[in-house]
Amino acid sequence: MLAIELIRAEPDRVKRAVESRGDAVDIDRILELDGRRRVVAREADDLRAVRKEASKEIGRTKEKPPELIQQMRDVGEKIKGLDEEARIVASELDALMLTVPNIPDDDVPLGADDSENVLLRTVGEQPSFDFTPLPHYELGERLDIIDFQRGVKLSGSRFYVLKGKGARLQRALISWMLDLHSDEHGYREMYLPDMVTRETATGSGQLPKFSETMYHDEEDDLWMIPTAEVPITGLHAGEILTPGELPFRYVAHTPCFRREKAAAGKDTRGIKRVHQFEKVEMFKFVEAGNSKDELETMVADAEDVCARLGLAYQVSLLCTGDLGVASTRTYDLNVWAPGVAEWLEVSSCSNCTDYQSRRSSVRYRPEVGARPEFPHTLNGSGLAIPRTMIAIMEHYQQADGTIVVPEVLRPYTRFDIIS
Repeated sequence: MLAIELIRAEPDRVKRAVESRGDAVDIDRILELDGRRRVVAREADDLRAVRKEASKEIGRTKEKPPELIQQMRDVGEKIKGLDEEARIVASELDALMLTVPNIPDDDVPLGADDSENVLLRTVGEQPSFDFTPLPHYELGERLDIIDFQRGVKLSGSRFYVLKGKGARLQRALISWMLDLHSDEHGYREMYLPDMVTRETATGSGQLPKFSETMYHDEEDDLWMIPTAEVPITGLHAGEILTPGELPFRYVAHTPCFRREKAAAGKDTRGIKRVHQFEKVEMFKFVEAGNSKDELETMVADAEDVCARLGLAYQVSLLCTGDLGVASTRTYDLNVWAPGVAEWLEVSSCSNCTDYQSRRSSVRYRPEVGARPEFPHTLNGSGLAIPRTMIAIMEHYQQADGTIVVPEVLRPYTRFDIIS
């Protein structure tokens, strides 16, 4: 969340930031509640001071003045009423504060949606074919490596089953990506829960905004994660990190669960937009002054995955209207899938500054004895598996319907061709 001090000091800037994202948050109501909370707190503190002095006076006298005793009872009732008002005000204020998005960087382009994102570069060549390339869903069924009908039978629409070499290809991708990020890019591999508490989901920024797109176990109030970003954000919740501990660079593979309610009826064929999928996620906790450079490094790490797979890809800077709620700056990586003739997003790399660490109460001391500060957090897919699978299948398909496995994956698949 944003610091209340920032909202007090620069309300117009915060309002412009909210408006640039296409969001609607009542900043004036936040300021009103914040002002009332402080007034109530001062009044209650003043009355407590009066009661304390009166209690001393009563304690010094042998005869207890009934008028003074009654006055203190009245003071106690007033304090009780003020405390209740403070609780109600704080509850509304806290709820509103959780809805305020982060402030975009000054050079993030203004825009309403993804059509106004800015393409920065295109890397690699799109493959050319002397035949008409097939989409992955036709390739997968012909090669008997994707079973859509049984996925629907098991779980309903937008679920699927990977079979044989299809399942092995996914497992190979995950293992290779984890090895690349941990062995060469400097991340520490983590194994995480697939369900988190409400507090953890709130700390990452998923709740309350995205409650309708998350799967929820109501009995235990646990939330199935939409990405490993959510549990990693909470790893150090409530901690004060000692000088020299940062940066933390983590990588994790998890399943991801998304209801995708807003996307109903869109991109539902194949494995492009599904309710359960696998993803390798990069995440960093860094000192505030280093986050801009760390974001560029994270983007380079994601690009390295695309390049080593031999896939053509694009890097775009997201406009304000397409930013996630916690992000101040985001780069998207899209790979070319010739069968569906689309650029498919496989990674979003974001700098969330202190937005998530403030919500999760993660702090660090820059040096011994220094006042604790909030670290900056960054996250990025390294990569999302289904769309990477789509790009590989369609990029490396052959005229006879087989698929050549990218060379970097062959030690993990232990086969060269899917036939």
